[in-house]
Amino acid sequence: MRIRPFRRGDAKTVVSLVRALARYEKLMPPSPAAGRRLVRDVGKRVEVLLAEEGGVPVGYAIYLFTYSSFLARPTLFLEDLFVLPEHRGKGVGRAFFDALIRKARRAGCGRMEWFVLDWNKPAIRFYKKLGAKPLSDWITYRIGLS
Repeated sequence: MRIRPFRRGDAKTVVSLVRALARYEKLMPPSPAAGRRLVRDVGKRVEVLLAEEGGVPVGYAIYLFTYSSFLARPTLFLEDLFVLPEHRGKGVGRAFFDALIRKARRAGCGRMEWFVLDWNKPAIRFYKKLGAKPLSDWITYRIGLS
């Protein structure tokens, strides 16, 4: 198993994995236009890592950098982390986190953040095992712009 950066030839694979995450989270999958925008934005607005087992893609992580004015340091924000269900429990998620933490440290980040759905108990257990702590004093707000 290895974690590697996105390559242009991975476009269909990444969009397929994002669709698999949407199914898992019971959300609408990205439209074809959204899939094209996602691929276009890799390397410009977001970065993507892929996990492969035996050369077969089994998961992905999308991340970007935000900034903490209080720490005066960047934050690695993990937008998505998804491993196909049949490949969970094999260390893929841990390998993603190890790679992302290394990237965050190299970038001088003061922290790493992400969201998790409140019903996703397996993910919450996994994050707690990593030593992550939930932020209970913040409420997420959103304004849709499209």
